[in-house]
Amino acid sequence: MGSGQVTSSVPSEFQGKHVTVAGLGVSGVPAAKALHARGAIVTVVNDGDDARAREQAAALEALGITVRLGDGSTLPEGTELIVTAPGWQPDKPLFRAAEQAGVPVWGDVELAWRLRGPDAAPWLAVTGTNGKTTTVQMLASILKAAGLRTAAVGNIGVSLLDAVLGEERYDVLAVELSSYQLHWSPSLRAHSAAVLNLAPDHLDWHGSMEAYARDKGRIYEGNKVACVYNAADKATEDLVREADVEEGCRAVGFTLGTPGPSQLGVVEGILVDRAFVADRQRNAQELAEVSDVHPPAPHNIANALAAAALARAFGVPATAVRDGLRAFRPDAHRIALVAGIDGVAYVDDSKATNTHAAEASLAAYESIVWIAGGLAKGATFDELVARSAKRLRGVVLIGADRALIRDALARHAPEVPVVDLDRTDTGAMLQAVTEAKRLAQPGDTVLLAPACASMDMFTNYNQRGDAFAAAVRELEAEA
Repeated sequence: MGSGQVTSSVPSEFQGKHVTVAGLGVSGVPAAKALHARGAIVTVVNDGDDARAREQAAALEALGITVRLGDGSTLPEGTELIVTAPGWQPDKPLFRAAEQAGVPVWGDVELAWRLRGPDAAPWLAVTGTNGKTTTVQMLASILKAAGLRTAAVGNIGVSLLDAVLGEERYDVLAVELSSYQLHWSPSLRAHSAAVLNLAPDHLDWHGSMEAYARDKGRIYEGNKVACVYNAADKATEDLVREADVEEGCRAVGFTLGTPGPSQLGVVEGILVDRAFVADRQRNAQELAEVSDVHPPAPHNIANALAAAALARAFGVPATAVRDGLRAFRPDAHRIALVAGIDGVAYVDDSKATNTHAAEASLAAYESIVWIAGGLAKGATFDELVARSAKRLRGVVLIGADRALIRDALARHAPEVPVVDLDRTDTGAMLQAVTEAKRLAQPGDTVLLAPACASMDMFTNYNQRGDAFAAAVRELEAEA
């Protein structure tokens, strides 16, 4: 049954309660339906008033749900609870009014958590600045290889409400959670959770790096079995130390080096577990080979180790880790090889929309012609360029904020040739790839890892990656 099809026999704390749902879309519509089905008096408020919003509003109003379009700032009279879409910023007037009125605010994840049944599937949860989606999908692949009924849900397009309230019964859920979702999830308690990494991102939403990290760290609160952290990122370990967990819950690290006790790591091309074995001081369990991970770039190996740690925390055998990793293929635009032309590899990592992701992508190759630029979102590029300079054969810059990267290159890699493309039309990507081909030599990688958002030139990073791939194939056809 879907989130809007719940029998009236279900006991509900929401019967007769005035609930305001903030925002339509992937999370708001299922939340409004689920609350209405449980007897709540639901009002949906939405900032936008476009054709899509009016279509969604009409469907909700047909159920008897009140919808106010174009006014997401005013707190409806009598509101006793707000359930918000995750992207709505905490400083919006609606939430300030709620705070003054003593009205609690939940996210859709919090609502899903509270609506779980008594025999609900436990959650294995993942957050981090980069790598969340890939890690959650790897985790789901491992769990399926172990014969478990599971799904990858949360911040990856599948509503947690639909997963929790639907007819299908799961053994365990692999849950991706953003910092936005965690901010609005005060009572969430996962079986085990991982913070993959922390780097400045979404600071305009959170207000500070400290607030951003604090919201990420909420994922560890109340963990039962394992808090998985990145041994190379001390900030993630600090969040584990600060978390209030259940007695017996362990800190489990992952590292690209040789693992210590209570860690997973890599030894001579083998992914190894020294956390979930009988004698952690002396024993280790081989899980998979590095070559079982696709692609075997360093940051993707780290993702695989984090996924393996969560699966092992749930009792999954080593063979399922190996089989799940072998079966997994990442989504498009994540360090994906498009083609090889004249001894040069062309790789699409359009998903690298911030400096942290771009640095991980650049670290995967020895000699690179880098295509970068777009909307910087307040980022600075000196650290990224300084750390990556020795790998750069050349750079092709595109997008609105390319001057920020150009200036960082002038300071930290003045010897690297730079092509600065001052155009944003549909042919810009073809010119960028053509210029990159001119700079590249056999053995090089032409890498689209923009370190910026895409919306100055493209609808999203998917369209940007598609444009890159199309340009590469056009050059391939001419070769």
